[in-house]
Amino acid sequence: MKITELLSRESIALNGKASSKEDAINQIVDLMVKSGKISDEDKYRKGVFAREEESTTAVGEGVAIPHCKSDAVKTPGLAALILPEGVDFDSPDGEKVNVMFLIAAPNTKDNVHVDVLSRLSVLLLDEDFTASLRKAKTVDELLAAIDKAEKAKDAQSGDGNTETARILAVTACPTGIAHTYMAEESLKKAAAKAGVSIKVETRGSSGTKNDLTEEEIKNAECIIVAADTNVPMARFNGKKLIQVRVAKGISGAEELIAKATSGTASVYTATGTDSSSGESKGNGGRSVYKHLMTGVSHMLPFVVGGGILIALAFLIDGIYCKMNGITPDGTFGTMLPISNFLKAKVGGVAFGFMLPVLAGFIAMSIADRPGLALGFVGGAMAANGTSGFLGALVAGFFAGYTILLLKKAFANLPKSLDGIKPVLLFPLIGVLIVGLGMNFIVEPIVGAINSLLNTGLNSLNGVSGVILGLILGGMMSVDMGGPVNKAAYVFGTGMLAQGHYNTMAAVMVGGMVPPIAIAAATMIFKNKFTAEERKAGPVNFIMGLSFITEGAIPYAASDPAHVLPACIAGSAVAGALSMAFNCTLMAPHGGVFVFPVVGNPIAYIIALVAGSAIGTILLGLLKKNVNE
Repeated sequence: MKITELLSRESIALNGKASSKEDAINQIVDLMVKSGKISDEDKYRKGVFAREEESTTAVGEGVAIPHCKSDAVKTPGLAALILPEGVDFDSPDGEKVNVMFLIAAPNTKDNVHVDVLSRLSVLLLDEDFTASLRKAKTVDELLAAIDKAEKAKDAQSGDGNTETARILAVTACPTGIAHTYMAEESLKKAAAKAGVSIKVETRGSSGTKNDLTEEEIKNAECIIVAADTNVPMARFNGKKLIQVRVAKGISGAEELIAKATSGTASVYTATGTDSSSGESKGNGGRSVYKHLMTGVSHMLPFVVGGGILIALAFLIDGIYCKMNGITPDGTFGTMLPISNFLKAKVGGVAFGFMLPVLAGFIAMSIADRPGLALGFVGGAMAANGTSGFLGALVAGFFAGYTILLLKKAFANLPKSLDGIKPVLLFPLIGVLIVGLGMNFIVEPIVGAINSLLNTGLNSLNGVSGVILGLILGGMMSVDMGGPVNKAAYVFGTGMLAQGHYNTMAAVMVGGMVPPIAIAAATMIFKNKFTAEERKAGPVNFIMGLSFITEGAIPYAASDPAHVLPACIAGSAVAGALSMAFNCTLMAPHGGVFVFPVVGNPIAYIIALVAGSAIGTILLGLLKKNVNE
């Protein structure tokens, strides 16, 4: 559906004049009503203003795109209003808006307004296009300018259809929270800058979105896979394909788009496995990291959900004990019925799946589905034995490689027996091997190591505890979501499962510092950042407070030599202070939203503020002035 097909002549006004943002919106709504596509004017108008209250629809460069999806819309439509003198519209760049498009979409599942908004946004990125709209003297000239721009985009797409993407991409990260969508956004921006159409499939924590179809894959010139976890790959057999880490999709998007359009990408040949990630042929260390992160990504929902519910149970009992002058006993966390329900009936059950799921999906990443059962069994034995988190890690890799060995051992069996391998031979023999190995090798050896580690952590105090916090906090900023960051986080969650709550507190506060420090620095040391960085800076306050370290990645990628040392120093100080103050945290994620369950919360906030302040000051001292 083209923009010109939705834009009625009676819904276009040139040489308009508005006294305020509200006046401009009312005028363009009136234009939309003239098209006859609105069944309830009052309801639609309220919907447009309600959307505007959520956040401004001004996109910068003098353009605003208010929109509303409502039952009051009979058929999808557009209205256009040109305001030569402009109007204040809360634009992110502070400029007055002089080009407005209003979108009306019926409340149906096809999300017409999203599709049109996307098409409009791409066109409105072109300053020449918006200039032609401002210069239009008649409605015919404005429609002609839009038609010309659409045809130009069609020509750039190579097949005359902007809805068919030349480039396809898949983004995925282990946790599926930030990297996935940041890579998607970076690739889209780079594609728009290069005048190339792109569709990005995201495989995040809420599932797969924008699935690539067989037809799209068939017609695509090249596919970019920016992922640190397994994605289905057999569908790309015979296509030109680029495989990189998800971080490359964020920091190197323009380079990836350039390579994808140059025709120099290698043709992908699918192997026996239907999944892959990262770079096409990784080394052993990268392969181990990928398997580990696959297990961690599946484990996290159980850890976060169960851990926070358990923490809430302790919080409720703690409040109860303080109000009644009771000294907590061995039943702390289950003293009240609601606490018992949260800890024993729900949270504890969810948390109990942590180690089996970790081991199971590590094994599955190595050996596909046959490894899952063996990994679950090994992880459960570790959870019920003495080896704990470390034992579950070993169990996952042990189970995965056991299946690979069994596949080789039974490779020469008659094809008629292929059906019984995954349902009988692999689970029967595999579970026996993993059970024997865990019981007689892993549990005694790793169990002893785990006991020593627990004893060491329990004895940490004073300087030794501060040093551990310093190291863990600093690690959270080294690569901001990469292997070092994830290693610290996995260590924190592992120790959390064994009751070392101060370790998790140091890890989380260290991860919160970088985005907060960068957000503050963009506001205080404005001459150190570009206009685009300053504009996006305040958003990092939200990301930092939510414990999403990845918000700092674009800034670190653009100037790693100066940004990383400042952030690492700030995070290290925050982690060290958290341990020095003996702050504890029983929840493995959540940022400020789980502060109510932090032990010694005032000191924890002091640690966060101190670390962020040091990071901010160092950014101001280390970064060079930007000449724009």
